[in-house]
Amino acid sequence: MDDAVLEKMRTALRGPVIGPKDPEYDRARRIYNGMIDRRPAAIVRCADAADVMDTVDFVRDRGLELAVRGGGHSGAGLCLVDDGITLDLSPMRWVRVEPVARIAQVGGGTVLGDLDHATHGFGLATPSGIQSTTGVGGLTLGGGHGHLTRKYGLTVDNLLSADVVLADGSFVTANEKDHSDLFWALRGGGGNFGVVTSLTYELHPVHTVVGGVTVWTLDRIRDVLEWYRDFLPQAPGDLNGFFVELTVPPAPPFPEELHGQRMCGVVWCWTGDVDSADQTFAPVNDPGPPAFHFTAPMPYPALQSMFDGLLPSGLQWYWRGDFFDRITDDAIDVHAKYAEGLPTSLSTMHLYPVDGAAHRVKPGDTAWAYRDAMWSGVFAGIDPDPANAETIRQWAVDYWEEMHPHSMGGGYVNFMGAGEGQDRVRATYRDHYERLAAVKRAYDPHNFFHANQNIAPAPQG
Repeated sequence: MDDAVLEKMRTALRGPVIGPKDPEYDRARRIYNGMIDRRPAAIVRCADAADVMDTVDFVRDRGLELAVRGGGHSGAGLCLVDDGITLDLSPMRWVRVEPVARIAQVGGGTVLGDLDHATHGFGLATPSGIQSTTGVGGLTLGGGHGHLTRKYGLTVDNLLSADVVLADGSFVTANEKDHSDLFWALRGGGGNFGVVTSLTYELHPVHTVVGGVTVWTLDRIRDVLEWYRDFLPQAPGDLNGFFVELTVPPAPPFPEELHGQRMCGVVWCWTGDVDSADQTFAPVNDPGPPAFHFTAPMPYPALQSMFDGLLPSGLQWYWRGDFFDRITDDAIDVHAKYAEGLPTSLSTMHLYPVDGAAHRVKPGDTAWAYRDAMWSGVFAGIDPDPANAETIRQWAVDYWEEMHPHSMGGGYVNFMGAGEGQDRVRATYRDHYERLAAVKRAYDPHNFFHANQNIAPAPQG
């Protein structure tokens, strides 16, 4: 792309267009995963939906590649494309809350911290992820699970509508009444169908939660997982807890004597009565006394931002994921093996519960295809040093390969790593794939939006 073309884009758009010769280019092309190093021909920071429409037309008419960036948290780096255009929604970072109606509308570049801050002032929240820097758009389009899932469902279960710029440059609002087929596909089908410029969510009463963490020494991992697999599914929906393998970070609330030790644990969120929290957490002693147990009342946004300092932007990441309907004894043996071999201090494995309210949505109501899953697992190799990139990648791949026979066959689309292949995409959507392909044909017949975990348009029948 020459300077004249860049200048034409700058003239047409309200937001800045950043090319390789601009001093801010290297900063503008950075994303959360430092392992991704791609050089777009331009980064277009769209100021509004009109900018998005014009950018889509410009890119499509010139036969260029397009990637869409919301919060920039794509583990596979799908928000950047070499020699093409990154359509950056980060200027569209806003939240409007209607507290009486209990809904919130957000711009496509909004991150979870923005949404949590705006809704918290009214004692409200919607289910999302576990880190405040995550983009709302990408998380939602993949499904969205986190601390409130057992109580209030997936993020897509709380999505009421979405404004979308389609491949032909047109603008539509998709909801249960209008473009309902598109709305169905957006709720779990990823970024395959258009550029989502705003989203509207249902909100729920959430203000002060009891959050915290319990950790045990690794020699107790089998006892802990046997207890956890039985305890959590029968616990009330107000209790969410994801299982974690970790190296204890040198930071509060952990005591200094535990710093640097490999351990297993559970990260908790209790949305019930604060006064009953001690009784709720009493069973943590059942698998054996924990090495450390901490819970405390806190504002919900404080829990949502708990990991921000530990996992800043720019680290090397490689992850893979799978869904599980049970935690078998054989699977526990695999977890024990790889927990002992955590390759770096930040590498980890999480098992997120996706039962409770998420199970009360019918399997066909959204594109999310695993309503019978109990846990969404992720195997994440993480380190700041690029020299360790291959080490963390191989650990995550090896762990996933040994665990995959114990899985349900597919995984959360937002936990798919680079290069997993089309069979993995199909497995993620099960028998929903053909319906998604039909929606893709209707709204993007030429597969313009393909810098994603791609669903190809169904052939013309």
